[in-house]
Amino acid sequence: MAALGESIGIDERTVLVLGQELDVGRGQPDVGNALVHRAGETLVLVDTGVTEAFRAALREAADRVGPWSRVLVLTTHGHPDHVGNNDLADELAEEYGVPAEHCVPAPDLDQMRDPDAYWVRAFERVEGMAPLPDPAVAGPALVSLFRPYRPFAAVTRTYEERPPERIRIGSSRFTGWTFADGAVRVLRTHGHCAGHVIVHLRDCGVLHLSDEGNGACGAMADADQLKIQTALGAVARLFEEGEAALLTDGHTFALRRGAEAAVPFLDGLLDQAAALQSAVLGVLGVTGGSGGSGGSGPVVPGEFTARFAQAFAATGGGGANPNALFLAMMAVNQLRELGLRPESAAPGAPWSRPPLQLGD
Repeated sequence: MAALGESIGIDERTVLVLGQELDVGRGQPDVGNALVHRAGETLVLVDTGVTEAFRAALREAADRVGPWSRVLVLTTHGHPDHVGNNDLADELAEEYGVPAEHCVPAPDLDQMRDPDAYWVRAFERVEGMAPLPDPAVAGPALVSLFRPYRPFAAVTRTYEERPPERIRIGSSRFTGWTFADGAVRVLRTHGHCAGHVIVHLRDCGVLHLSDEGNGACGAMADADQLKIQTALGAVARLFEEGEAALLTDGHTFALRRGAEAAVPFLDGLLDQAAALQSAVLGVLGVTGGSGGSGGSGPVVPGEFTARFAQAFAATGGGGANPNALFLAMMAVNQLRELGLRPESAAPGAPWSRPPLQLGD
């Protein structure tokens, strides 16, 4: 198990700083991995994690990849484990007397401003599906682990304030933004949550997937399963064509070098996603009574979640911070993906597929 803040040198100007897993019982926040890279004279920080210890590790890595004369902090998405030290952009600018820039995804601004509300909503969706205290208490309690929480700097702007670019890498086409004379490419994916981006470092060939690879099924209320899978397929193509050489992500404490390591990992996630949805159809045939593979009868959420957990384990599913709560969040997303909806707003209400409204 990696220690918080441990660094893996990729080359003389690129370092992956490792985070840690969530342990609510010990009051330990999860911390997303961060990349520290020098592109010419620009220091690039891709995510800043959280905790003072991780902040110190980022500063050590910044010294290690120097010298640099400007600072660029890029946020991949707005979850607390990736943004807590974002004010480091201001600190480095002031201390070294250099210009600094910090960019965040506009769709994630609301959750960054009010993470309590974001997580309360996430937990409200699974009432009756997993053991959980009052979401109004559980949401703020989780967020309280992430300290200090400084998601904005004086220099913070949204990516979307810059003109969008069409970015071609090999045969793949993306939309996003480039920095440092094209050496840093921010690619819009929007799968793991509403504003998610991934980052390609042209000169060293690193592709930072951040949390798009967190498992076979997105857990958050603003996750989009199709976008996750599309991003995974697009990244696999970059490796197959030699346009990317090394895969990093937000919560796997390892490097995947070359297509021979990266592509099987990405294909494995896609295979798990397909297998999981197939398994869910079978589960609905059981929990939905006479519904067969489509499950037309009501689904009891608690029963479905238990069976979903078994199906998830059978597919080899993993992802960041696997636990009963996140499994329930994924189960909700799978039900919605298949067109089912709760029959009432009451916690634990049955789910079913609304009847089709056929014309005369």
